Amino acid sequence: MRRIRRRRGVDSAIYEARTRDILVRVAPSYMPEESDPEAARFLFGYLIEIENHGRETVTLVSRHWKITDALNRLEEVRGPGVVNETPELRPMEAFRYNSFCSIRTPSGAMKGAYQMVTADGETFDVEIPEFSLHLPGAAKRVN
Repeated sequence: MRRIRRRRGVDSAIYEARTRDILVRVAPSYMPEESDPEAARFLFGYLIEIENHGRETVTLVSRHWKITDALNRLEEVRGPGVVNETPELRPMEAFRYNSFCSIRTPSGAMKGAYQMVTADGETFDVEIPEFSLHLPGAAKRVN
């Protein structure tokens, strides 16, 4: 299930996806103070919330991002955990973190997956919803 919703009074969308009983919510934002448009460097931050609505404990062991700019250039990022952590989520627990990416155009999109493992050793991928990276005031849709 993929959903996009907007918070009142905030110039950004919130993107959601649910895989099994894991809900991933993303709130992206442009970082003008860290960007340099003349050098084709646009920084976007994003807040991620991962909620375990299931009955079993899961651990986030790795991530895989696909970052696409407005010229359709793709960068893939893979690695262990997130922000130097491999969070364990018991039933009804959540984990929240902030991160950022840099692209060479004023708009783009990101999507990906987290690999989770249950206490029993079962692994499965959790969708990170595709979300738009855009300057304030631009169309708020995935490219």
